[in-house]
Amino acid sequence: MKIYIIYSVGILFLTACAQRNVEENIGRTLYTDSKYAIIYSSKRITPSIYNDYIHRCAMNYGVDASLVKAIIQVESNYDPTVISKSNAVGLMQLKADTAGKDAYRLKGWKGKPSIHELKNAAINIDLGTAYLSILQKQLEGIINLKTRRYAIIVAYVNGVSALLKTFSIDRNYAIKKINRLNPEQFFQHIQSHHPSTQAQRYLFKVNSIYIEQN
Repeated sequence: MKIYIIYSVGILFLTACAQRNVEENIGRTLYTDSKYAIIYSSKRITPSIYNDYIHRCAMNYGVDASLVKAIIQVESNYDPTVISKSNAVGLMQLKADTAGKDAYRLKGWKGKPSIHELKNAAINIDLGTAYLSILQKQLEGIINLKTRRYAIIVAYVNGVSALLKTFSIDRNYAIKKINRLNPEQFFQHIQSHHPSTQAQRYLFKVNSIYIEQN
């Protein structure tokens, strides 16, 4: 009986170790720097642990690291296991079929990320930052950097198309109208004219945290 119990405990231990190795290897297949092994998991850890990796991804994609942090704070409060009712997953609340697929395409990959991948903190931060770089590229016609940051925030939560349509159905004319406004006027326009109250609240929340960080 004792031998059986010891054997069973041993099997359980080896199974747990194997599962942990599988989860870590998924992350390391895509992100191989062992310095960041601590965040190749779906466990909630101290937000400051993510800082170096956020800055690394931000530099890689040419994105403002403070914006990434503010979005993570609002989207998930640094909990990588969160899944919304609309199936947005992880730290940056990415949807596999939309933002996830777009980020994959940017990286030259086919398909879309799995739920398991999106719960992995390192993968989620990388893909989320990649997606922000896509939005940044789409809105590069906005000259004022502060206004562009506001626009990226709104586009992240509700899409570029919905944002531009509040100015004009013609994309180029919408950008021209935005460039006639200062950042405060753009902010007020979103609060008054964007059809999504979620987008209005989101801009306020993310921007407030962004300001606190800088």
